[in-house]
Amino acid sequence: MDLGKELRHRALRDIVSRRPIRTQRELVAALKSQGIPATQATLSRDITELGLTKVERGGSLAYALPVGAGVEQTAEARLASLLSDSPAEIASAGSILVLKTLPGSAHAIAASLDRLHLKEVVGTVAGDDTLFVAVRDEAALRSLRTRLRALAAREGRTSGDR
Repeated sequence: MDLGKELRHRALRDIVSRRPIRTQRELVAALKSQGIPATQATLSRDITELGLTKVERGGSLAYALPVGAGVEQTAEARLASLLSDSPAEIASAGSILVLKTLPGSAHAIAASLDRLHLKEVVGTVAGDDTLFVAVRDEAALRSLRTRLRALAAREGRTSGDR
């Protein structure tokens, strides 16, 4: 990791742990106030790499570090943590599993799923609060849905189904 990125990541972890930051614009401003320049595209990648999600803080959604931040997590533990912090409604459309979650969380969940290299998953597409997971077939869809429910339950919160 280059020094600029390392410094920016350290600053981002510090910023979101100290105060509620609701938008990427607020994050850019907070970094700028510390003399650290960042574009929205760079910040978006940093958010994913750090596993930041939006959680309820002080009555509104704000960025937060994942549970166990600073400790190396396995991809599965990371996904379980994300599903706990950002509960998802799970639905299906053909051979696509659709997860609706908190704003700002879909991309981190998709990245964690991609890192698992599950045989059921063909690919993922994430927006802000919605994630599409293309699966191989109906059996793969059922298997993945069961696995996601189990991961969410492992962290103490189950996913809703529609």
